[in-house]
Amino acid sequence: MAVTPLPIARAKRDLCLLPAMANRHGLVAGATGTGKTVTLRVLAERLSRVGVPVFLADVKGDLSGLARPGEGHPRIAERVQRLGLGGFTYEPCPVTFWDLFGRQGHPVRTTVSEMGPLLLSRILGLSEVQEGVLTVVFKVADDAGLLLLDLKDLRAMVQHVGENARAIGNQYGNVAPATVGSIQRALLALEEQGGDRFFGEPALALDDLLLTEGERGVVNVLAADELIRSPRLYATFLLWLLSELFERLPEVGDPEKPRLVFFFDEAHLLFDEAPPALLQKVEQVVRLVRSKGVGVFFVTQNPLDLPDVVLGQLGNRVQHALRAFTPRDQRAVKAAAETFRANPGVDVAAAITELGVGEALVSFLDGKGTPAPVERALVYPPASRLAPLTPEERARVVRGSAVAGKYDAAVDRESAYEKLRSRAGEAAAGPPAGGGRPAPTMADQAGKVLGAAVQSAARAAGSQIGRQIMRGILGSLFGGSRR
Repeated sequence: MAVTPLPIARAKRDLCLLPAMANRHGLVAGATGTGKTVTLRVLAERLSRVGVPVFLADVKGDLSGLARPGEGHPRIAERVQRLGLGGFTYEPCPVTFWDLFGRQGHPVRTTVSEMGPLLLSRILGLSEVQEGVLTVVFKVADDAGLLLLDLKDLRAMVQHVGENARAIGNQYGNVAPATVGSIQRALLALEEQGGDRFFGEPALALDDLLLTEGERGVVNVLAADELIRSPRLYATFLLWLLSELFERLPEVGDPEKPRLVFFFDEAHLLFDEAPPALLQKVEQVVRLVRSKGVGVFFVTQNPLDLPDVVLGQLGNRVQHALRAFTPRDQRAVKAAAETFRANPGVDVAAAITELGVGEALVSFLDGKGTPAPVERALVYPPASRLAPLTPEERARVVRGSAVAGKYDAAVDRESAYEKLRSRAGEAAAGPPAGGGRPAPTMADQAGKVLGAAVQSAARAAGSQIGRQIMRGILGSLFGGSRR
């Protein structure tokens, strides 16, 4: 049986998002202050109400109120009256708070190996040559069975490769000391930005983003008001998360409702200065992740922020007002107007610059997957509280969540850093008293590490983290794009 359509806005009639079409992706666009955040909130509430989990980033710190019912805010009351919503009720959503820095929600971690060299290079801002050396570092660690879990593992491995560049270069290619130094400096800068808290264990289990409470989907809110100050880390983290969903979830085709709807706020940060190989992979993920039951809504100020190949895949559109003061603004208005299915009763290009706060041009997919003719409409008011939670209210929600206590304490098990430090200590101690073999050279050490490849890699591949290493470096969608 089909899931009830979700009313999002009202023109002469209700304009509804069909849950079965929510995995065909969408766009929420408009200038600052035109109502994008309220639209995002209404979409999240409606999806949660029919049992669809949601993931969204709170970049301004004002979405935490989703966890509490509204309190008769004057703007909400005014919109309820304008729309004639006699039976409107205030109600909260079940919410789980997450935070890469672990301060405003449950910590979010992944391992260095899971992130892989391409996405990590994006975070670090590495050049193509530097990315190639980082790929060598990952491959040497993989062949030696050395787990890369956190940043100190990666720093130790980069140092090891630099110190043994000649021996390693014979098998993997040249490694210049200057390049190693550049990578080390980039890792230090990432650590100073707080990136060291993101890499480690316990790593995020994706199933914890797919939870429901009763008949409602949990809204996963990522605290991003601090994270957004590191825009490359923010964008790459969300892309990593989306790619992990793509890789790990099984195919489901077109379900009656999505497994998860993923809102990518400040979407332009994903595409700013991104290399062509990365843009190609983004387009591939967006195109294919719908078959995994995941819908992606990009939230941005300007439709021109998104590449045409991505924009063309976004079937559900909510376009708030745009400004048309500059030639680029005028091109954006024209581009946005051309993406809608025409409606003889709506002058789209003129309406985009005339829309009031909360008004939008709306076109959702119908039951056949065809975009409906665009209509000018007023977005429904949210049922949750507009004001953010107090720190005490947020803390109560965190303590009462289904994952409380699961991620709070970091785990630091033996990995590349500990093993390399132990080997260095053994080398420094020299041979046992009374003779013995001569102390191994650094080249011998490198050969020793590489010589254990088959046995160590086999042991690593037998564990979950081993499989993740192999996928992240060799088999990942993002790990093997450059030779």
